[in-house]
Amino acid sequence: MPLGLGRRKKPPPLVENEEAAGGSGGATGETPGVSVGVPGGPPPPGLPPLPPALRPRLVFHTQLAHGSPTGRVEGFTNVRELYGKIAEAFCIPPGEVMFCTLNTHKVDMEKLLGGQIGLEDFIFAHTKGQRKEVEVFKSEEALGLTITDNGAGYAFIKRIREGSVIDRIPVISVGDMIEAIDGQSLVGARHYEVAKMLKELPRGRTFALQLTEPRKAFDMIGPRAGGGRSGGTQLGTGRGTLRLRARGPATVEEQPSAFEERAVAKVDDLLESYMGIRDSELAATMVELGRDARDPDALAQALDSQLGDFAFPDEFVFDVWGAIGDAKVGRC
Repeated sequence: MPLGLGRRKKPPPLVENEEAAGGSGGATGETPGVSVGVPGGPPPPGLPPLPPALRPRLVFHTQLAHGSPTGRVEGFTNVRELYGKIAEAFCIPPGEVMFCTLNTHKVDMEKLLGGQIGLEDFIFAHTKGQRKEVEVFKSEEALGLTITDNGAGYAFIKRIREGSVIDRIPVISVGDMIEAIDGQSLVGARHYEVAKMLKELPRGRTFALQLTEPRKAFDMIGPRAGGGRSGGTQLGTGRGTLRLRARGPATVEEQPSAFEERAVAKVDDLLESYMGIRDSELAATMVELGRDARDPDALAQALDSQLGDFAFPDEFVFDVWGAIGDAKVGRC
């Protein structure tokens, strides 16, 4: 099937939106997680977006995961800027922020901040802790790692498969940032680039992983977790989410529909199976691009135009199209 995915294009940032400016008029209420002022509510479907002066003002509360006073962040337009705002709130360098979790200070990959933030979600920022270097003997083709990234230049371990090569090395844990492989810096690399590099390392050789673990509070020190699945995680308490889109402004939306939850979970599983990564934000973007695709060729063209740098293989695109179709009719 001529899906035409051979071209490699530089894609737009996966998380990008327009700054939510302060409103002028209307009621403003404050909840434990966010202050929201939405003059007149969101525009009905099909109408143009609100002008900047009338967009919702969203103020999220945040803490450092290892312990800190509560700070407030607002005015960010993407994940990288969110980390910058958190850094400003706590007077730390922006590069110290590794990733964020929602509503828990623990390194819980089911609560990892991705493309959606619940309007009542509390943001916990995990910062750099101890650095470590580990020698790994690649005795099997698959190391048992699933990689994700923070949207701002750091790739880290999201899951460790039980019984795998990495699982047998206790010092390596979920949440560890992969800083370098054999001295080659991976700061700035995307998750799929890191996963590809690890996969291409020859079997039967030893390589060095330079890692940085997230700083831990006292109650977080204990046996490591094996990671978890991010698909289907409910954010907030039903009052809506802030959706960070690949293109266009961020939008305040209702909770994802049953179809969206099923489809994103299925596509995220396929990303892990084919590429060794989990990325619910990327999966949501793919579902959005493919929900109206009439056939795999149409989906391939949509993915190639927006996410061409991934160079998805044809069989993967076909499976994604099938997964979205299954989700539409309610098949699990």
